[in-house]
Amino acid sequence: MNEAAQKPQPGFDADEDTIDIGALIGTLWRGKWLIALVSACSLSLAIYYAYFVAVPTYTSTAVVILQTKQDNIVDLPSVAAGLSGGAVEVNTEVEVLQSRGLIKKVVERLNLVEDPEFNGRLREPSFVGSSISSIRALLSSSDPAAAPEVDQEFVKNRTLENVTAALRGRISVSNVRQSLVFNITVETQSPVKSAKIADTLAETYILNQIEVKFATTEQATEWLSNRVSELQVQLETAEKKVSDFTAQTQLVSIEGLQALERQIKDLRDRISNAELSQATLQTNLDELNGAQTPEEKLEVANDAALTRIANGGLSSAANKTAFDMRFQTIINRAQIDSTRITQQLSALRQSETELTAQLEGQGQDLIALQQLTRESEATRLLYEYFLTRLKETSAQEGIQKADSRILSNAVVPGGPSAPRKSRIMFLAMILGAMIGSGIVLLREFRTSTFRTAADLERHAGYTVLGQIPLIPALKRMDTLKYLSDKPTSAAAEAIRNLRTSLMLSNLDKKPQVIVSTSSIPGEGKTTVSLALAKFLSGMGKSVLLLEGDIRRRTLNEYFPTLPHTGIASVLNREVDFADAIHRPKGFEADVLAGEKTNVNAADIFSSETFKTFIAEMRKQYDFIIIDTPPVLVVPDARIIAQSADAILFSVKWDSTSKALLDESLRLFHNSNQRITGLILGQIDEKGMKKYGYGGAGGAYAAYGKGYYET
Repeated sequence: MNEAAQKPQPGFDADEDTIDIGALIGTLWRGKWLIALVSACSLSLAIYYAYFVAVPTYTSTAVVILQTKQDNIVDLPSVAAGLSGGAVEVNTEVEVLQSRGLIKKVVERLNLVEDPEFNGRLREPSFVGSSISSIRALLSSSDPAAAPEVDQEFVKNRTLENVTAALRGRISVSNVRQSLVFNITVETQSPVKSAKIADTLAETYILNQIEVKFATTEQATEWLSNRVSELQVQLETAEKKVSDFTAQTQLVSIEGLQALERQIKDLRDRISNAELSQATLQTNLDELNGAQTPEEKLEVANDAALTRIANGGLSSAANKTAFDMRFQTIINRAQIDSTRITQQLSALRQSETELTAQLEGQGQDLIALQQLTRESEATRLLYEYFLTRLKETSAQEGIQKADSRILSNAVVPGGPSAPRKSRIMFLAMILGAMIGSGIVLLREFRTSTFRTAADLERHAGYTVLGQIPLIPALKRMDTLKYLSDKPTSAAAEAIRNLRTSLMLSNLDKKPQVIVSTSSIPGEGKTTVSLALAKFLSGMGKSVLLLEGDIRRRTLNEYFPTLPHTGIASVLNREVDFADAIHRPKGFEADVLAGEKTNVNAADIFSSETFKTFIAEMRKQYDFIIIDTPPVLVVPDARIIAQSADAILFSVKWDSTSKALLDESLRLFHNSNQRITGLILGQIDEKGMKKYGYGGAGGAYAAYGKGYYET
C-alpha cells in the first residue's frame, strides 16, 4: 500500500478557524430562490399589515421653552426660586413632563377615560378576546352568588391608572440639544385629538409650575406665621425676665462697679500704709522695752527731754526718778500709738471685705442682667427678621409666574404619521432576506455530506484520486454499455483520470491488487470496480475482476451470463479456475463472480487458501480488482485489504455523511490500514452548478463541454 498518500487524521481541518467570504456568498447565492421566497412572504405580510391591519396614527407636537430669567414685579426674594437651566434640571423637567401625575391631570381634564382608544374596556372585544373571555367564564365558578363583590372605587381608580399608562405610552418628550426647548409629541388615531392632548399637556405643565410655586409660597407663609407667633411669645417672655430681674436687684451698672473697684484700691493702699506704720511702731516699742542701761534708753528713745535730764546727771535720786518717769512716758506713748494703728488697720480691712463682697455680688447681677438682655435682643432680632419675611412672602402669593411658556401650540397634522408603509415594506424585505439567509446558512452548516473533492480531502485527510459523475444509465447492466458507446464522455474521462491517478500514486511499485469499497451500499463502489477493470484492460493489460461481495453477488446484475460457480468453488478446488472465470461480451477483463455458500465470507477471505490464490493470480494478471462489501456492514473489506496493494474508498456525492466516513476510516486505522485514495462518485453536474461548484475542476467541470461527449 502507498504510504505517500497518507494524510492527517480524519476530521482535521487546517482552515477551520477561517471564514471563506467567497464560499459564504456562494452559499447565499445557491439559496437565492429560498431567500427570495421568504422575502416575498415577509413583504406580503408587511403589505397586508400596512394596508389592511394597521390603524393610521397622527402625530402632533407642542413646543415649550424653559425660562431661566424671571422678571420680578417687586424687588423681593422669591420663596420658590426659578430654574438655572443646567443639564440636571433640563433632564428633570423632561421627566416631569412625562410623569404619571401630570399625565393623569390631562386624562382628567380631557375625560379620556371615556375614550375607547385609551380605555380598552370600552372597545368591542375581538374574536380572540371573546373566545378567551368565554373560556375564562367556563373555567370560573358558575354560581353568581359566589363571585366576590367588586369595589367600584377600586375599579374606577384602576381604570384611571390604565388610561394614564396608555396615554403615557403615546407621549414622548425630547429636549432640543444645546437649548432649553422641549418638544411634546403625542401620537393618537385622531389628528385633532393628538394636537389637543399636546396643547393640554403643555398647559397643564405650566399651570403645575404655578401651582407648585403657589403651594410652596402658601406653605412658607403658614410656616412663617407660626414661627412669628412663637417668636413673639419668646420675646415677651425674655423682656419680662429682664424687667423682673431689674426690679428684684439693686440697680447696677458698669460705672458703679468701676467706682467700687477704685474705692477698694484706695482702701488697699491705706491698709498697706497702715501695716507699714504698725510694723514701725511695734519695732520701736520692742526696742524701748528691751533697753536696760541709761545709754541704751537714750539711744532708743531719741527724746530731747530725756536727753536733757540725763545731761543733768543721774547720780541724784531726783534726776534718776525723773529719767525713769520720762522713759516710761515714752513707752506708754509708743504703746498708745501701736494700739491706735492696730485698731485703724482692722477698720480698714473690714471696709475692704465689705466692699469686695459688694463688688462680687453686683458683678454676678450684672452678668445675669447682660445675659437676659442679650437673649431678649437676639429674640427681638429674630422676630423682626421672620416678621419681615412673612410680610414679603404674603406679598408674593398673588404674583407667582411659571418657569416655562408655550413657544408654539400643536398643529393638527394633515396626514397620518404611521404606518409608514414604504418603510415597513422595506424593513420587511430586509428581515425576510435575513431570515432566508439564516435558513440557507443553517441548512448549509448542518450539511454533513461532501460536495467537492477539496471538502472531502480536508475532512478525511486523504487524497481524492477521482471524481466520477453520475452515469445516465437506467439499469446497472447499461452502465458498461454507456461507457463503451461514449468513450469520450465525462464519465469515461473521469475513469481514465482515476486510472492515471492510481498508477501515479506509487511510482516505485505500481498497485496490482486493488480493493474497491465504501461505507454503506449504494455508493458506487461496484461501478468503480467495473469501470476501472474495463479501462485497465483497454490498455492491453490482463485484468481479473473478483467479486469479494459474495453475500449480495451484485455482478450478476451487470453480467446475467455469469456461471453459477465462483470463488468459493475455486478455493475449495471443486472447479478449476479456468472453468469458473467468465469474460462477458464486450468486456475485455476476466470476471470471477461470487456464489452462495454455507461458509462465512469472512472465514473464506481470512484463510490461507485465499492468500495463496491471490499470490497465484498476481502471476497471471497485471491487475486484480476486488469489489468488496461495505466497511460498516461486514468486516470482509478489511480482511481482503490485507492482501491488496491499494484501497479505493468510494464516497457518494452529497449523500455519504461525515459520520459514516469517519467511522469507516476509524475501522481501517484500527486495523493499521491506510486508504490509498478516495473517490467522489455519482456527482450530479446540475447539482454541482446549483451549489456553485460547476467550475471547480474535475471531469464534471463546465469547461469540459467542448471536450466531452454528451
